[in-house]
Amino acid sequence: MERYNQLKRGEKGAWLSIVTYVILSGVKLVIGYMFLSQALIADGLNNATDIIASLAVLIGLRISQKPPDANHPYGHFRAENIASLIAAFIMAAVGLQVLVEAGRNLVTSSTESPDMITAWVALICAIIMFAVYRYNKKLAKQVNSQALAAVAADNRSDALVSLGAMIGILASQWNLAWIDTLTALIIGLLICYTAFDIFRQATHSLTDGFHERDLHEYKASIEVLENVEALKVVKARQVGSSIYADVVIEVSPDLNVRDSHLIADQVEEVMRTEHRIENTHVHVEPSEEEKLKS
Repeated sequence: MERYNQLKRGEKGAWLSIVTYVILSGVKLVIGYMFLSQALIADGLNNATDIIASLAVLIGLRISQKPPDANHPYGHFRAENIASLIAAFIMAAVGLQVLVEAGRNLVTSSTESPDMITAWVALICAIIMFAVYRYNKKLAKQVNSQALAAVAADNRSDALVSLGAMIGILASQWNLAWIDTLTALIIGLLICYTAFDIFRQATHSLTDGFHERDLHEYKASIEVLENVEALKVVKARQVGSSIYADVVIEVSPDLNVRDSHLIADQVEEVMRTEHRIENTHVHVEPSEEEKLKS
């Protein structure tokens, strides 16, 4: 139940991103077209894709809150990963469009220098997005949401993109108008890179990939338990924002079922308190060394 409450809280960050992106993308596109800034237009299109990406994460968080059913005995947590994949494809498509348009303008057009108001708009938007990033990063850590952490990372990259747009616009004021278009090219590359990073993380989780360094930490926490004779297996997989772990331990063969069960409970408690893993399956086996001695 706690996991579902955390996912519900995570919706606040997704909603904040959606509302912010709607406002900022509209402002950037209008000002960019009015005052001839390719970089600001590209930044506005970037934010427009982020609306879709944030909506996908919001839908994923909503679906993830559905309880287990006959067809989904482990719950619906992986809906977050699927939503991330959809968002990645949408972002990549728009990123490629920005690259094509900016490349065409760089090669065939003599770009006018955009008005300085576009630089101020980019700077203000960068500050706003950085504030949203800080909020979502903190919330993602509190609710342990991988999807919301991805949203926060996207917020941060958007703040940097707006800052880069401002720099490009300023440079174009010194008879270097082509730098504004070149900045649009860089923004297109950043959009594509962010899309690839989201795609990589989502596919890693969906294929049951898991970081080995985390497994070493779990192993160290379990091996120090007093009645654990040996740790044979520790595996884990990411299911949405939740982690499912499988542990095989060896205990003294002289222990009864009740005592063995208590040791398994200790392992589960360690995984829960030290690593925030609510779903640990522990299999208990008799110690091989003890059997050889007997």
